[in-house]
Amino acid sequence: MRRVVVTGLGIISSIGWKKEVFWRALVSGQSGISPAKAFDTQDFKVHNTAEVKDFDPSGYLNYEFSKQYGKAAQFALCASEFAINDSLLDIKNINLSRIGVVLGTTMGEAQVFQQLVEKKIHSDFEPRDRTLIMQYPLENIPQAIAKFFHLEGPNAIFPTACSSGNYAISYGYDCIKDKRADFMLCGGVDVISVIAFTGFARMLSIAPDTCQPFDRNRKGIIVGEGCAILLLEDFDNAIKRNAHIYAEILGYGLSCDAYHMTSPHPQGYGASIAMRKCLKESGLNLEDVSYINAHGTGTQANDKAETIAIKDVFGSLAYKIPVSSIKSMLGHTMGAASAIEAAACCLSIDKQIIPPTINYQTKDPDCDLDYVPNQARHINVKNIISNAFAFGGNNACVGFGKV
Repeated sequence: MRRVVVTGLGIISSIGWKKEVFWRALVSGQSGISPAKAFDTQDFKVHNTAEVKDFDPSGYLNYEFSKQYGKAAQFALCASEFAINDSLLDIKNINLSRIGVVLGTTMGEAQVFQQLVEKKIHSDFEPRDRTLIMQYPLENIPQAIAKFFHLEGPNAIFPTACSSGNYAISYGYDCIKDKRADFMLCGGVDVISVIAFTGFARMLSIAPDTCQPFDRNRKGIIVGEGCAILLLEDFDNAIKRNAHIYAEILGYGLSCDAYHMTSPHPQGYGASIAMRKCLKESGLNLEDVSYINAHGTGTQANDKAETIAIKDVFGSLAYKIPVSSIKSMLGHTMGAASAIEAAACCLSIDKQIIPPTINYQTKDPDCDLDYVPNQARHINVKNIISNAFAFGGNNACVGFGKV
């Protein structure tokens, strides 16, 4: 059976573009949270977001692609180019039918939908605005990547909300393991929109200032945006072409607790199932796990349920395994979240450093694990599991290992 490894990373986030800038900001505990600029928040009680700063695709995409596709597709196209370049893969000299694309997203081009609604309300719709309609379908995002790079392999999108990045990586892993492809561009993307912000604000889920995962005084999420693309390939091929291997994907676990439309099961049953499945498929014993990348949204319900689930799976070992949430710095990037976190896991293995949970001040008796508070930690990182839990109970956990 084929082994699947990660040889390229492309990242766009509120704390920086590309892996080097992103990683330096992440391990230094830099926050990407600031007052919203994408839209006016004066009618809301909360005003902070985690937006990508100064995004300009013109240096990477030609005018045709910049106009033909929305911002989510532009994020994904740029991140894909970063990942391909990082992998040193010469796609011009390989079989393009063996390279596929699979992405996850929560809302896709939601800002396009917002523009169309506003035009409808103000009776301002013109024939030329049909180009906006063509930007909206979710499948446009992975198809844009295939079109731009002339890729002819498997092409799909997973709209499984905040776990969709992990779903996409898991599907890409299967494509290579089962010899349906030799290379896969996998990840997730979401962009800031009034629609998403309004929805979370109405649910009273947005924190007034910042995101404090696992802190006793946590008050909710910060809505963010971004994209991460991982280039996956067969291990033997990576060795043959002398590629730099960040990490091996060991396996994954999926579950659906279907407890509530927005809330996790209070005992974390679905999360426990996903982690157990991931450990089993990855061939990992409990003591083999060096670090757990938490879903860690900063809401009262999620952080408590995830802590319960980790303790349910790992027992007394749970207190010895570092757990951290990079959403404390990036906010919640929805469909991009677990993809960006997967990239961070690969870099953690590569650099032997785990990122911190910043803004952690007060211990919560319900969240009593080692959350790597405020400072990155140098440890021996061999194996990582990365959690992603979404609305509706869509749970996905991916295992990464050092080669």
